[in-house]
Amino acid sequence: MSSKIAVSNQKGGVGKTTTAINVAGALANRGQDVLLVDLDPQGHATEGLGLADVYESSEPHLGSALATIDEVPAISDIVYSQDEFDVVPANVDMFTLETDLTGAMRSRERLQLLFDNLDYGYDFIIVDCPPSLGHLTDNALLACQNVLIPALAEGTSIRALEILYDQIESIEQGYDTQINELGIVANRVEHDGEATEMMDWFDDTFGGQLPVWEVRKRVALKRAWNNGVSIFAHEEDSDMEAEFAEIATHLEEIA
Repeated sequence: MSSKIAVSNQKGGVGKTTTAINVAGALANRGQDVLLVDLDPQGHATEGLGLADVYESSEPHLGSALATIDEVPAISDIVYSQDEFDVVPANVDMFTLETDLTGAMRSRERLQLLFDNLDYGYDFIIVDCPPSLGHLTDNALLACQNVLIPALAEGTSIRALEILYDQIESIEQGYDTQINELGIVANRVEHDGEATEMMDWFDDTFGGQLPVWEVRKRVALKRAWNNGVSIFAHEEDSDMEAEFAEIATHLEEIA
């Protein structure tokens, strides 16, 4: 069975895609067979993995696969093989999915149905979620039942985390399931007073319950994204490789 992990926070600009790509890269670097699914209609992970040219591709694609329930395609039909790990890219047509799935049968279980039809046994499936709470994020949370939470080391993260936790609780109650929070990834941390206070808040709030990782702001992470790879396949060294490797080690231990 694949370990499936949603990377989610409805607040935009918190480093979801950076987290998803580099956690996938860290796991692949450790010999794991990884699939990354870009569930964000904006397609940042798709672009950041060098697949911008398929973002506007014709069917079949992830959007068309999620839009229908009568003929669920094999997800392998929309997988792109990369040197580091495989990718299911986003598609521009996914922008209409939130509306299309409203009131539709099993609207929050479409991704789970796709995963059930996966004919290849990946060790890990990482899902990069959109920066919103809706059908797509609910699909990821239900299909994965594990969530890794990126956040910024700033005060606005407190309310964003409260909203995400409320949504997780709502899904758990509505579908009689359990969604496991795997850890907090504090992104783009800089040396300033607010960041120090927020790292203390993360530790006080989640310490002893969840691991909290500190990913500092590094140009190398952006350059890796520009080159279509994770930091582990990027020629430029970065001290943040060790932090993502630590996340990967934790995920392996609890898988």
